[in-house]
Amino acid sequence: MPDPAKTPKRAITLGGGGPAAGLHIGVLEALAAEDITFDVWALSCIGAWVGIVYNQFDDDNVEQTYEFFRDGVFRDDESYERFPINTVFGADWRNNLKALNKFVTNADNYQDFAWDPYRMLNSFQESMSLLLDHMPGPNKKFRKLDEGDINGWILNHAMAPNPFVRYLTSMMYLSNVTGLSRINYPNSEFMKRIRFENLFDKKKKNGGQKEKEKPFIFHNAWNLDRQELAFFSNKPMKSKLRRGPIDASTLCACSALPFVEQTVAIKGVTYCEGALVDTVNFETLLEEHSDLDEIWVSRIVDSKQIRKPENLHDSLANLCQLFAATVGEDDVKLFKYHVRYDRPKNGKPWTGTIVEIHVPGHINFKWNHSNLDNGRELGRAAAEQAIAAYRAAGAKTRTQNKEVRFINENPEQDPNWRGMRDKFKYLEQSAG
Repeated sequence: MPDPAKTPKRAITLGGGGPAAGLHIGVLEALAAEDITFDVWALSCIGAWVGIVYNQFDDDNVEQTYEFFRDGVFRDDESYERFPINTVFGADWRNNLKALNKFVTNADNYQDFAWDPYRMLNSFQESMSLLLDHMPGPNKKFRKLDEGDINGWILNHAMAPNPFVRYLTSMMYLSNVTGLSRINYPNSEFMKRIRFENLFDKKKKNGGQKEKEKPFIFHNAWNLDRQELAFFSNKPMKSKLRRGPIDASTLCACSALPFVEQTVAIKGVTYCEGALVDTVNFETLLEEHSDLDEIWVSRIVDSKQIRKPENLHDSLANLCQLFAATVGEDDVKLFKYHVRYDRPKNGKPWTGTIVEIHVPGHINFKWNHSNLDNGRELGRAAAEQAIAAYRAAGAKTRTQNKEVRFINENPEQDPNWRGMRDKFKYLEQSAG
């Protein structure tokens, strides 16, 4: 065990990435094997789920975290093959029915439920004009309608003027449903598997032995009412953006990806995912903990993981993850620029160490067991490569550095990383 007096004060950032959660688990597994611990956890989206589940346990954290996701979130491969939805993204049937009843009983929704002869006549004229424009004439040959023209005609002159189609379309898109699924059920058996009380320091009982202090844990969410980031933590924060302690609803708000999941209301305020605004919480991390010696970055989504879609499942995954990947990449670049060149308000630049854990794009965005297992294996290997680079550079506190130090910033130059990438090339083929 390292001497606590000489152990650097460390933080880890676990970014978003949904079905790439296995990468975080593998990273934490490698770090735990090397007895690299963290005083601060900065979390977002699936990183918040992994980090909070991991920190609720007192021992065997990695395996219990893996089992939580394997048994409670990811679906077995055979089932997922024909039912490509994870085990918690269930529709909110009660509120969906309420929204349906509200829509069908609202008289205003029937004002347009009539055949408008003038609108129909306009569509008929447009249709005839389109047809006659392509018919042969004295000085022109017959022109075949382009597929785009046909689809446009169906949309604008067959469907749009039809009141029944308009009514069904309005019901689908304009009912009070804010997401395909809902996971914010604090009293569900699934959420009860997370013992949030274990994240907080327990008061010492009379004559009892003082328990080990918990690390500082915080995650973000996006406050839709005030259009700003919000933070939830297991300890007090200096930031005025802190909105309370971590609990089941704040964790669900943290990962409420628009359209995929419903928004989450907490004390009358509506939240959605914050990772698409700030993936790694760097600014807040240093404002709250300027005495950090090291920041380890585990960003599991990379633009290289985005592949040509074969179906709507792939397309929806790409829509979410491409944004997450580019936002995360930009966040890291901006943070590195600011710590290099900005002068903080207190006049003292931060001179700690940033260790980046880079994961090759060898996984996919499926919520099945094989992707979870592949991610764990790849995350462990990537973290081992980063740890080796860290050991080679040597541990230093911020007071020992003259300026901020970056480790594993360009892993492509490290033969160990290239070897790891090539070793797991078979995972990329299976992911594709």
